[in-house]
Amino acid sequence: MPDHYYDSQRAASEYLLLHYGDQEPWRLPFPARCVTGCLAVDLLPEGARALDLGCAVGGGSFELARHCAQVIGIDASKSFIALARRLRERGSCRFKSCVEGELMRTRRAVVPREIDRKRASFEVGDAVRLRGDLGMFDVVMMANLIDRVPAPRRLLEQLPSLLKRGGQLIITSPYTWMAQYTPRAQWLGGFERGGRRVQTFAALKGILSPYFKLSQRRNIPFLIREHARKFQLGIAEASVWLRR
Repeated sequence: MPDHYYDSQRAASEYLLLHYGDQEPWRLPFPARCVTGCLAVDLLPEGARALDLGCAVGGGSFELARHCAQVIGIDASKSFIALARRLRERGSCRFKSCVEGELMRTRRAVVPREIDRKRASFEVGDAVRLRGDLGMFDVVMMANLIDRVPAPRRLLEQLPSLLKRGGQLIITSPYTWMAQYTPRAQWLGGFERGGRRVQTFAALKGILSPYFKLSQRRNIPFLIREHARKFQLGIAEASVWLRR
């Protein structure tokens, strides 16, 4: 997978399907299931603000906008952000997905009509080096991001200053550590140290526990469609944390 994968046409197609497609056996797309399965709506204050880090093509940001008055989606991919902005403006967009080989099919990604798209805004940015004037949030969501940044510990260490007291932090990841995205020395888990197996959730707990209380932990499966007869099945572990 080349370094520019997340700005490629292939990635755009795969992620539009992941965020807006109707893929069996799940009724809702992956970002919608992250929000519905993890967000405690009853804990949100009036006028809640949310930050969607690694927002990709914006499906999770729009789902957060069902419940939050303002949502900021940030992603490093210019192509993904351009698509998210187009969806915000128009409510839908057409794209091509692979059937097999060079055969393509035209599809349409649609933001559910009941969502107020104006609540969401999108910008290109580095999740590890966020701009300093973002302010504080009632929700921060990071869906399948921590194993795709060069410095995941630094990413996590920013979070206490971004979340208000009682705020909700939603992290999902299949923990697919790869040196092309994260130098091995920066991995949070997936290796042995001193004869002990180091796993990612233990590292998350060690970094976050001084500032956050674990609220829930669950698995959320997802499918990335490569073509009509080939899918990648992933199982993201979701953990939800409340700011102390």
